[in-house]
Amino acid sequence: MVDNLLEVIRPTADQWPLFREIRLRSLADAPEAYGSTLPREQAFTEADWRERMGSSPVLVLDGERPVAMGAAWRDQPGWVMVVGMWTDPAYRGRGLAGQVLDALVEAAHAEELRVYLWVTQGNSAARSAYQRYGFVATGEAEPKSPDRPHLLMDKMVLPPPG
Repeated sequence: MVDNLLEVIRPTADQWPLFREIRLRSLADAPEAYGSTLPREQAFTEADWRERMGSSPVLVLDGERPVAMGAAWRDQPGWVMVVGMWTDPAYRGRGLAGQVLDALVEAAHAEELRVYLWVTQGNSAARSAYQRYGFVATGEAEPKSPDRPHLLMDKMVLPPPG
């Protein structure tokens, strides 16, 4: 179910506090889902947050409060990697991940880029959301980060349009 009272935006650099607020909440809620940590990002300066806006984040707002997010990085030729997906627990089950992915995938396809992501093994809710959207597991897996080699991630790709 999609909630039509919520607004999907691409925040401007001046709206970095919205991105900071939801990013810190996501790290507090699901630290195992990310390659970063809450203490690391709590120490970021305004300049750091403005720089992170270069990932072209997408936010879903309920009034002025961000309740879902995601972003995409061009990390290799012809591809973008979806990162930082999260939905506030009180808003899960409303189709917000799909709305965020719609915005990210639409922008990628407009530039004829393919889309992929990594999902932490054991995160069945995220994996299910990505599979519903059309992402397919590649069979590739790798450690989340050097300091957390016990957490593995699986690569998923979105088949090309058409």
